Amino acid sequence: WQREMTRRPSLIGRTAKAVQNKINEKIPAHVHRAITETVKHMVQAVLKGSEWTSREPVAETLTLAEREALMRDKIRFYKRLAAAEGAGTGAGGFMLTLADFPALIAIKIKLLYDAAAIYSFDAKQPLERLYILYVFQTAFSSGENRRAAFLKLKNWEETVKSFQTDGTALDLIDWQSFQQEYRDTIDLAKLLQFLPGFGAVVGAVANYRFLDELGRTAMNAYRMRLLF
Repeated sequence: WQREMTRRPSLIGRTAKAVQNKINEKIPAHVHRAITETVKHMVQAVLKGSEWTSREPVAETLTLAEREALMRDKIRFYKRLAAAEGAGTGAGGFMLTLADFPALIAIKIKLLYDAAAIYSFDAKQPLERLYILYVFQTAFSSGENRRAAFLKLKNWEETVKSFQTDGTALDLIDWQSFQQEYRDTIDLAKLLQFLPGFGAVVGAVANYRFLDELGRTAMNAYRMRLLF
């Protein structure tokens, strides 16, 4: 998994990213700023809301195998939830499909809060929320951005030395890169979700796969943190 996270993107991946970069260059700076602020406040609101509904960290006496059994159950639950949400919004027309974006972010963040608790980390702490966002970025970035986010996780002890431990820690996230990489990762699937007659199927399958990838990334990120 670590090799995969640092591997050079394929030719197809590099070509797709180059096209997406060209598109992003055509978007006016004020539009980028507006989207960045929207996504930033959306994610921070979800983080805050998840704090109130998150579970307490599980007992440290659990073995890694026991934790991972719990984690796999959570991943299955959230994959089904995301698939149902994607099918419902995809079948509901244009306006409901737009609602899929914040709803899907909320489901993803909630999975990561539960993952932190399963591995005995307290996601109510600012630095743990920062770790969650780097897991998110690792799952939904490409090329150098994915590698950079992954290295923040791999070298976490060194990473946190430069961070404040109060609520301003989240301001150290590069929010424009965060939102652009996330949009670039999900754009094609979400565009197809608008197609009449296909939206429900595309929404269900895409969301299921997004949660599967996020769950896999979270498991490996916490394994790496505990074992190395």
